[in-house]
Amino acid sequence: MPGHRTKGFCATAAALALCAVLAGCGGSGESVGGGGKVVLRYAWWGNPDRAALTDKAVALFEERHPNVQVQTSYSSYDAYKQKLAVQATGGDAPDVMQLDYRQINQYANGGVLLDLGQQKNVLHTSEIDEGLLATGTVDGTQYAIPQGRGTETIVYDAKAWKDSGVALPRKGWTWDDWADDMRALAERTGKPGATDPGWSEDAFEVWLRGQGKSLYTKDNGLGFTADDLTTWWTFTDRLRREGAVSPAEQTTQLAGFVENTPLARGKATSDNNWDAPAGGYVSFIPSGIALAPMPSGEDGTPGQYFKPSMFMGVSANTGHPEEAAELIDFMINDKDAAKILGATRGIPVNEAIRAQTESQLKDFDKTISDYQASVDGTLKDPPQAPPAGDNALQSTFQRDYDQVSYERLSPRKAAENYITEAKAELRS
Repeated sequence: MPGHRTKGFCATAAALALCAVLAGCGGSGESVGGGGKVVLRYAWWGNPDRAALTDKAVALFEERHPNVQVQTSYSSYDAYKQKLAVQATGGDAPDVMQLDYRQINQYANGGVLLDLGQQKNVLHTSEIDEGLLATGTVDGTQYAIPQGRGTETIVYDAKAWKDSGVALPRKGWTWDDWADDMRALAERTGKPGATDPGWSEDAFEVWLRGQGKSLYTKDNGLGFTADDLTTWWTFTDRLRREGAVSPAEQTTQLAGFVENTPLARGKATSDNNWDAPAGGYVSFIPSGIALAPMPSGEDGTPGQYFKPSMFMGVSANTGHPEEAAELIDFMINDKDAAKILGATRGIPVNEAIRAQTESQLKDFDKTISDYQASVDGTLKDPPQAPPAGDNALQSTFQRDYDQVSYERLSPRKAAENYITEAKAELRS
């Protein structure tokens, strides 16, 4: 979850198709350093704060593995995606790389990633929830290991909501309950209760799972129909027309960053987001924010799920698969590494580590931990990693809903257009 919502993977399908051809060519750069040490390249996206903590953890790994030298590098999410795509296409991906949920299928099928099942002797996963671990598999092969976990949330201006007198968000509320509260908030505060969720594929997925359906089938087809999407967009379109959620001119400005959301700009009382990036609202709402569960289906079926905040994978071309796997094992399973990293990559996926470190978390990291604890054991298993075409379809989803929010297309027509394009994209 690199930002407000995950943005589309920018590498072209044609370029990644070359990865399978190039997988046997090139390599992961220098493999032996000074003093005969094994050299691993480890790359990730993030900010300077994450980099400082990561380098500290890596230094501890090197201390415990004196035969290994780790060369680290990082950049912003979009720059990282672009650089990794070029490296992968050239058969020169880093030995160890950070991966997004939507990259797993594409890179696995492109021959970029190593089968980590071959490294069970050094890479241990018994303390990771089976459903969460399965999100890093493609066709039964474990290509990536989740490093942190997150879940969606309703993030809201705690003081504004409380002062309105509207009942606070609660566990088990339904989408109809949520809609009624958005109307009440709009009436009492004079501004929309929330960002219009109609534009968000993530919010639609939560709603859809609450109906017992899914975005994609196990064989990577669409898991819903035009009727399903029409129902969702009719629901959100009505709320927009009533002024209960943000107008089109605000929603269409969203670009994946917290700062340009209606909530951060004081134009709404709440938003839906992933829990980790929700911390970005703190600087815009000094009176305080709070997190609440996403609405459930009418029968109480929860739609939200624990999703890996990011993964770690190993290049299929690495000359040192065992040492690369040892680095992943250390970053995920070592309690001292966990103390250093905190929640910089999400709440730890290792259940024993999570229990040991939760009392040490502070500030918004603790808020996230407490929120996750409040829904732990109540959510269903996450879906498998989405098909490669989902990256393009996120943009298509937003574009088609823009036509609805500007009243250029009916929800039905926009939904039919989306289904047609989605089926074509998934076949390509």
